[in-house]
Amino acid sequence: MKNWNDQNRNTRPALITCPFFSIIITTYNRAQLLRRALDSLLSQTEADWEAIIIDDESTDDTYLQILPYLSSNPKIKYVRKEHSGEVLSKNEGIYSSRGKFISFLDSDDEYDPVHLASRKGILMQHPSLEFLYGGAMIIGNQFVPDRFDYSKKINLNKCVIGGTFLVQRKILLALHGFRKMPIGTDGDLFDRARNAGIAMMEVITPTYIYHRETQNSITTNLCVAP
Repeated sequence: MKNWNDQNRNTRPALITCPFFSIIITTYNRAQLLRRALDSLLSQTEADWEAIIIDDESTDDTYLQILPYLSSNPKIKYVRKEHSGEVLSKNEGIYSSRGKFISFLDSDDEYDPVHLASRKGILMQHPSLEFLYGGAMIIGNQFVPDRFDYSKKINLNKCVIGGTFLVQRKILLALHGFRKMPIGTDGDLFDRARNAGIAMMEVITPTYIYHRETQNSITTNLCVAP
């Protein structure tokens, strides 16, 4: 006689497993560059991730360009929203995510193949960590506006770069994500996390490839680091 477990094995709902990483990719009219970013994500040696592309109502052929990626990679999800800017797009990605840790990949940047694996190694060695940052290879212009004085320029080695952030999802939700402001949203999030006593660590290994050779580079939200 079959027991209850045998009789109901095929009727139980499947357990939903959450990925270790959720990668938020916001984009607006960057179809060609977005493909480079996605290729770098697919080249990762670490496979426990999901990616959420938030399209801020692009008017180019973004969807057609990335359709092959969506068709062949179920871990990559696509969300098109009404145009409202990068900050609200990132927050949309955060609320749509399922991973334990959330990170970001700007559509004009890319990852070194060991980026996620190296970060996961640190997190596994230090389970109390809630926020990693740092470790960027900068290509192009090394200077950005100082968010406290727009008339001044500061070197990126004195800044935190939002693309390198890797944060527990529950922390980002508790902080209510990013706040909209002219520049400095990444720095503002960093400051709020630090002031809240979040367990943070800076990473030195430069595995986030930050492209600044174009005039309209996305990642301009920076702050002076402590």
